[in-house]
Amino acid sequence: MTEFHFIRPLWLVAIIALLIALYLLKKVRIKQSGWQQLVPEHLAKVIIHGEQSSKPLSLVWPFIIGMLAITALAGPSWQKLPQPVYQVARGSVVVMDMSYSMYATDLTPNRLTRARYKATDLLDNLNEGEIGLIAYAGDAFVISPLTDDINNIKLLLPSLTPDIMPELGSNPFAALTLAHEMLANAGHVEGDIYWFTDGIDNEDIQDLTEWSRAHPHHLNILGIGTQNGAPIKLTNGELMKDNSGAIVIPKLPEDALYGVAKRGRGTYRTISNDFTDINDLVEKPLSKESEQESAQLSTGDQWQEAGPYLVLLLLPIVLMYFRRGTVLAFIPLTFLLTPVEQAHASLWQDLWKTDNQQAQQKFNQEAYDEAAKQFKDSQWQGSAHYRAGNYEQALEAYKKEDNINSWYNQGNALAKLQQLDQAIAAYDKVLEKEPTHKDALANKALLEQLKQQQNQENQQDQNNDQNQDQQGEQNQQDQQGQQNGDQNQNQDPSDQQQQNQQGQENQQDEQNSSNEQQSDQQQSENNAGQDAENENKPNDENQQQEQQNNESSAEEGAENQAEEQSANAKQAQLTQDKLDQETEQKHQQLLNKVTDDPYLLLRNKMQIEYQKRRQNQNSIGVKKKW
Repeated sequence: MTEFHFIRPLWLVAIIALLIALYLLKKVRIKQSGWQQLVPEHLAKVIIHGEQSSKPLSLVWPFIIGMLAITALAGPSWQKLPQPVYQVARGSVVVMDMSYSMYATDLTPNRLTRARYKATDLLDNLNEGEIGLIAYAGDAFVISPLTDDINNIKLLLPSLTPDIMPELGSNPFAALTLAHEMLANAGHVEGDIYWFTDGIDNEDIQDLTEWSRAHPHHLNILGIGTQNGAPIKLTNGELMKDNSGAIVIPKLPEDALYGVAKRGRGTYRTISNDFTDINDLVEKPLSKESEQESAQLSTGDQWQEAGPYLVLLLLPIVLMYFRRGTVLAFIPLTFLLTPVEQAHASLWQDLWKTDNQQAQQKFNQEAYDEAAKQFKDSQWQGSAHYRAGNYEQALEAYKKEDNINSWYNQGNALAKLQQLDQAIAAYDKVLEKEPTHKDALANKALLEQLKQQQNQENQQDQNNDQNQDQQGEQNQQDQQGQQNGDQNQNQDPSDQQQQNQQGQENQQDEQNSSNEQQSDQQQSENNAGQDAENENKPNDENQQQEQQNNESSAEEGAENQAEEQSANAKQAQLTQDKLDQETEQKHQQLLNKVTDDPYLLLRNKMQIEYQKRRQNQNSIGVKKKW
């Protein structure tokens, strides 16, 4: 209770008025006697006072009621409420004038370069919400949709020049119309438009005034240039001339731009060398209502006020003071003092709110599951399931009705379930009944684009699988060729081994024949036995040498076979490396064909969009040459 204070302490002055009122009330109650007019005043004081003294008037209850009321109005408080932090859902669009008059040299080096620098300063100051970028000349084009990535817009700004615009001229009405569509599609009812331009025609003023009346956006204009103007120096070094051959000198119409900004509930500033112009455009003064709300938030709503609880205590006392129905006064007191929980809470809510109203309250509190169970309306029930992430249950709830909103919501639920074909069919039913349904058109286009990307990815995967199959078949062919080569190489050692075996058999036959001859000679001639043995010894040595030669030749054949296998493996690895290198070169060639120049990308994008518009004849607004 150290922080106990009164939020509105001036109400305590009413205590003096309460005391005065009680004193006057007592005197009035005394003078209400009927004898006051009949009895003389000097006797009335004694008689009437004596009569009332037996039953004195009690002012205790009026005093208690008055003190409770004054204390409640003073706003007693001792507990500070936590302040929630809100993220400002702000939408801003930067509109850049890309007419040839931006090449005027009254600003150094020219108006276009200074406008780019100022746009960068503006992006640095706009540190909240979503920001988009539009460029216009004879027609308007979206350079960047609404995004939180400011650096992406900064990268696109240097590529903006009048030379990349498909149609020359200046058509600001088309740019502002496109800015409104961008904000509306993103869900921003009110947005801030920052327009960088060096002038408008008198014919444009009426269109811009009607646009400001029809849309609640804040149109802030930064005038680029000077009132004296300067010639337009083109990129080839020549000065721009009109149809009569005179040099064009565009001047900055500050008064006209100021009037357009004022009617657009915005601010106009002429470009300056410091940051004052950008700061004035970004920082908008608060209105009186906003100042009152800000003051109220800084005083009363930051503290938890106990005054309403005193009023709840005051009501039964007031009922008791009227004496009649004293017992009935405790009935509302019982309801007020009973905790609003469990069964009492449900009973109390049922007395004042329907099921849909109670479910709506839970929906606003983001208790979507409980709200879905209590909603009686099928569409609201589906919305609650959708917010809770139960898309299948949401789809079942949406199917209970047959109307545009139902089919649109079914398309959203089917899209969340990745059932793209069914979602597109649901959007088609919406467009059959309302062909200009913007949300259905946008969602359908997005799903068709997503489906096309998936088909392309599937096709790429199939192509990759085919390439892998072809490569596998080629590897199998290489392996078969290698195996055939190995078989051919293995045939020579085997043939040689067979020949060696045949040689050994012949040698054995010869040895057997020599042994038989030796035995015959021993039987016939005993003296020549020693000479025959001496003759057989050289034959045995020759046989051993031949066997060693055969074994060495077999070992050499095995070594040659291992060397040939290693050589074939190296050759196969070199072939695979070559294939990988060729594949990488093909990929690099494909990547080199994709342009990464923002200048060319923006020019090609706007050329394609401009051709579509010319086919559909969607050109709006007044156009001029520069």
